Amino acid sequence: MTDDYNGWTNHATWNVALWIENDEGLYQLAKDCQHVSAPYRAFADTMREFNHIETPDRVAYNDRSLDTDALDEMIREL
Repeated sequence: MTDDYNGWTNHATWNVALWIENDEGLYQLAKDCQHVSAPYRAFADTMREFNHIETPDRVAYNDRSLDTDALDEMIREL
């Protein structure tokens, strides 16, 4: 990770992490995904099942620029 986006790789990753860490519903959903092998993928797949494909700031949960390894790590540490 770099220091350009509060330690996150890029704006998209920072924005998704920001919402997960600061929205109680997203936080709880992410915590429910902690113990799978790819927690961020499980989170994004669940969001898609609920027809939520992007953050309120319009960053897609499947944006190709997302650092999913960093998001996996963040979710595991919630």
